Amino acid sequence: MTRTHQLFTLTITLFFCVFISQASAYAQEGQAALLERLTADIAASTQLNDTSKELVKSKLLPITVNPILVAEVKAQNNKKVSLETIKKVDDEWKAKEGDVPLLEELKANTTAKELNRLIKGIPEVVECFVMDNQGANVGQYNDTSDYWQGDEPKWAKSFNGGKGGVEIGKKEIDQSTALAQQQISLPLIDADGAVVGAITLGISVAK
Repeated sequence: MTRTHQLFTLTITLFFCVFISQASAYAQEGQAALLERLTADIAASTQLNDTSKELVKSKLLPITVNPILVAEVKAQNNKKVSLETIKKVDDEWKAKEGDVPLLEELKANTTAKELNRLIKGIPEVVECFVMDNQGANVGQYNDTSDYWQGDEPKWAKSFNGGKGGVEIGKKEIDQSTALAQQQISLPLIDADGAVVGAITLGISVAK
């Protein structure tokens, strides 16, 4: 092997070692970097007052990395339910105005129990539900008007094609809770920084 060939081989080897090392570092920093970006987006929002911004950053943002919620969403994602099937369930859900057995299941499963536990310490939250990577409900704190959120900004902007983002809705009377609220939608983030789904939390305007 010539000296030039040896130097070339050594250079390539060093390049891949550095690349692998950096890739590993990025994977570990992915979650933190994403949370930092979300925090900046919340701080820059013109739709939230300072009190609401502090609530989102201090109490709601930590929920996005909750390991139980993340695990439950990943489990549903792994079922690979077709979008056609999801939409069919959504049509049945809306036709019966939520009076379907699945609703009670989604209010009592592991995701719902974890949401109830989390929200006990956040009285400002009056509505909450978790969505998978297609916008289908995984579990919820109370009733929702539909099962599939994939055609709505609350899922589209928070899941953001797997990149994660923030969606802040307008203050309005919610059909499900009959309360004046503002919905905040955020991604659900795995330990490696992967966005697996999303969560919407309705904040009481009065509180």
